[in-house]
Amino acid sequence: MKLPIPLAALCLALLPAVRAEPQSLFNGHNLNGWKVAVADQGFLDQQDIFVVHDGLIHVYPTQKHGSKQPYAGLVTEQTYSHYRLSMEYKWGENKFHPRFDMVRDAGIMFHLHGPVTMWPDSVECQIQEGDTGDLWIVGAQASSPVQDVIRNHSPRGKIETRGGRQPRFARFHRAYCWETPGWNTVVVEVRGDQARFFVNGQLVNEARDMRHWDEARKQWVPLDRGPILLQAEGAELFYRNIRIEELSPDAPRETRGS
Repeated sequence: MKLPIPLAALCLALLPAVRAEPQSLFNGHNLNGWKVAVADQGFLDQQDIFVVHDGLIHVYPTQKHGSKQPYAGLVTEQTYSHYRLSMEYKWGENKFHPRFDMVRDAGIMFHLHGPVTMWPDSVECQIQEGDTGDLWIVGAQASSPVQDVIRNHSPRGKIETRGGRQPRFARFHRAYCWETPGWNTVVVEVRGDQARFFVNGQLVNEARDMRHWDEARKQWVPLDRGPILLQAEGAELFYRNIRIEELSPDAPRETRGS
């Protein structure tokens, strides 16, 4: 039976949103689909900071412990808007100047816009010893629910807006440190101008109403798409199992990261 066009459209609208299958962003063999930016030199074809072996991305694989090393970023060639990004990381042993005496640090930056420098305008899910899941806003604005005493993330907290053009950096602390020794799983669920961070299955932070400055229009506008960047920030570490699941705007929200 052929349905009338309005009725057919209604039936389609009532169907549940179809979720795409997760796709690998890292094939385990090379860095196809990615570009590498080193310090403020821009994108380089030849570099030794992100090296693939044994199905892993090894960051600072052969650099001498205690030596001075540049920061770098591994950047997707594509841009994304609605998705669930999942990946695993593990710290290595070596540390490098200028962060030799500091905790090990890295991060997942997303919705990059403007020039790709070492801290491009973007939003970041921090990966750092004891602080994985902190929300950094770089050259942008975002809001998040915050507990009114210890000032960290709380789903029932008061909404605060932080960030701006100057100073460029603002931070929302995670709810709790769920990082463990060895491999850890981070999921960043992004829905246009909103995002949530999960560490080892636990919701730890969220960003709402992400915005960036539109110089032509002289106003803040929604920040809802952009490339993804994995950081190398002076500490040996490993990335693996990097996958992305693109979501339809009306796909159901997850209650736990996996």
